[in-house]
Amino acid sequence: MLVVKTLHIWMVISWFAGLFYLPRIFVNLAMVPADSIAERDRLLLMARKLYKFMTPLGVLAIAFGLWLWFGYGFGGGWLHAKTTLVAGLAVYHGYCGRLLKSFENGANTQSHVWFRFFNEIPVIVLLIVLFLVVLKPF
Repeated sequence: MLVVKTLHIWMVISWFAGLFYLPRIFVNLAMVPADSIAERDRLLLMARKLYKFMTPLGVLAIAFGLWLWFGYGFGGGWLHAKTTLVAGLAVYHGYCGRLLKSFENGANTQSHVWFRFFNEIPVIVLLIVLFLVVLKPF
């Protein structure tokens, strides 16, 4: 099970790198002037590639997490709280995909300031999850 735990942590770290960086690309996309087509296309290419790369990482992180959960047995309330937060991150990830599509279609309506706040969501969730996992408060 230690190998599974190691792989879970590795996938979580990798997935979070994408969850942290993709919305930063969105900040930059929201700031691109309308006449800067090359810059917009370059940022969209980066965002597409990152989203395609981070999606399997998120799936594997969740899969290894479930393997650990079922391998060790059902735990306390902290584990249910963590699972709820991870489900929220999966929704966040999917919403990032929708935002990417809106940029690709030229239909984004959010400002770069909105994306700066949006970018902080996974940071806050990660902090809460770490406290839950380490302290197991309930």
